[in-house]
Amino acid sequence: MKAMPIPVSGGSIETLRSFLNVQTDADFVLVVAWALACLRNRGPYPVIVLSGEQGSAKSTFSAILRALLDPNTAPLRALPREDRDLFIAASNGHVLAFDNVSGLPAWISDTLCRLTTGGGFAVRQLYSDQDEVLFDAARPVILNGIEDIVTRPDLADRAVFLTLEPIPEERRRPEQDLWAAFEAERPRLLGVLLDAVAKGLAELPRTKLAKLPRMADFALWATACETALWPAGTFWSAYCGNRDEAVDGVIDADPVAAAVRALMLTRTEWTGTASDLLGALAEMAGERVAKSKTWPDSPRALAGRLRRAATFLRKVGIDIGFEREGRARTRMIRITTTGQPGCIRHAGPPGTPAGRLRLSPLF
Repeated sequence: MKAMPIPVSGGSIETLRSFLNVQTDADFVLVVAWALACLRNRGPYPVIVLSGEQGSAKSTFSAILRALLDPNTAPLRALPREDRDLFIAASNGHVLAFDNVSGLPAWISDTLCRLTTGGGFAVRQLYSDQDEVLFDAARPVILNGIEDIVTRPDLADRAVFLTLEPIPEERRRPEQDLWAAFEAERPRLLGVLLDAVAKGLAELPRTKLAKLPRMADFALWATACETALWPAGTFWSAYCGNRDEAVDGVIDADPVAAAVRALMLTRTEWTGTASDLLGALAEMAGERVAKSKTWPDSPRALAGRLRRAATFLRKVGIDIGFEREGRARTRMIRITTTGQPGCIRHAGPPGTPAGRLRLSPLF
């Protein structure tokens, strides 16, 4: 770890934007909200996921956030190969930044879920038969990669997604000049963030949201801090839009969820066994997808995939239920459309224009 600078008051949060390749105001609001969450003394912490083609400054973006919040001589790392290495890294740093991620295996996706909300890991102590070493941590995480690397709904529900655009050649800056300018501004940037943290500590006991998302503590904290930087409701509007886009992206990345959505486009209800549904979805997805490695190979595997996708499908108006019917207690799957339009209804902070129920388009 490296030393943090002495904070200096009088800075502007907009200065940070000149060092980050963000395209929209909403994206910048989410970056700052994530940074404010990192400065809190406890989780849960959202994962910030950066994607974009080569030349979009994903690694520089990650390194600047790490340098601002948790400076380290090796700010960016490759993904670890096992749980133990991930929790050891969490024990020796506050922010974990993983660079050039090409894909997330299922096990590391599950471990990151535990790490962002707080979880433990136990291993046998070396040179001992019965003693354990326990790792318990909650840490902010940065992931960056060219592709859409987060495809599992449980991790996507804990994440903030940003897509970076490639930087034109006429706008590129030498890395030495960029870091020199950042180091000059770093004390003031830290100062303005800490002023917002102080505001959040004062406002948090009185902060309420009419509807709580999965990352409820993060949403409450960012809402409590935001009036030090922006008008009330700014964070909620940006966060809701980001979550809606994440739902659509995860469904598209999951062939089973995408096939269920296509199946229900022309009907309001489907009932049958898992075997019946596997055949109907295979017909909907096509032979090439149904024979791929990502397609469930049995009715039981399909049921597990449906349970994992059910939360995000429900957000687009498709409800999945598992029932038993008849004297034989046959397991049945019932899929229904809820009759809601293709949108998600959000509630913001009470007492503000953004606090009224809002409809955010999904498609």
